[in-house]
Amino acid sequence: MLPIQRQIDCRDRVLAGGRRRGRRTVTSLPSLQTDLRNAGATWVDEEVVVDNGLVTSRKPEDLPAFCAKLVEEIAEARHAQHVGTGASAGSN
Repeated sequence: MLPIQRQIDCRDRVLAGGRRRGRRTVTSLPSLQTDLRNAGATWVDEEVVVDNGLVTSRKPEDLPAFCAKLVEEIAEARHAQHVGTGASAGSN
């Protein structure tokens, strides 16, 4: 599964995804924490939060950390897919 990223005010998508997949831990602008909690999310005040491939951050100042974490998550997903493909190919 490839990571999903959300920066700042994309709560509608985060909330919809959380309802389908269970409780999510996210971060956002502090002004959105009530909406996210009311929708069932666990809200934390951190620069970047990763929850099972969902990468969220709070504000533009967090963008460098957000981008670094997103690149890391994408690299991990590619690695996992490559390893799985290699294992399947080797078992034939």
